[in-house]
Amino acid sequence: VQLQAYGGGLVQPGGSLRLSCAASGFTFNDYAIAWFRQVPGKEREADSCISSSGEDIYYSDSVKGRFTISRDTAKSSVYLQMNSLKSEDTAVYYCNARSMYNPNVTKWGQGTQVTVSS
Repeated sequence: VQLQAYGGGLVQPGGSLRLSCAASGFTFNDYAIAWFRQVPGKEREADSCISSSGEDIYYSDSVKGRFTISRDTAKSSVYLQMNSLKSEDTAVYYCNARSMYNPNVTKWGQGTQVTVSS
């Protein structure tokens, strides 16, 4: 059972990055997938979530209009396209899978660092 997040890096303000979250070892279509961010000293906070069907999508106010989440069932992957990046988007980004049958069943991937700096 694995979630692997990748795609982070260093980007200038106003730039773009695309994060990927690849799932393996579980039934991908049974899980909603969310992207969280975490900065040192603070709790993880959710940026975006996509339902198991892909029909329901959530964005936090801080990323709405700039980030786009999508999922590819064939590749068991979820993506987060991040545009118009700001310095305050600098964080470690994690993907999370939550079962549609039991919300208490969750899985975390390792984080990927995003640094927005000139």
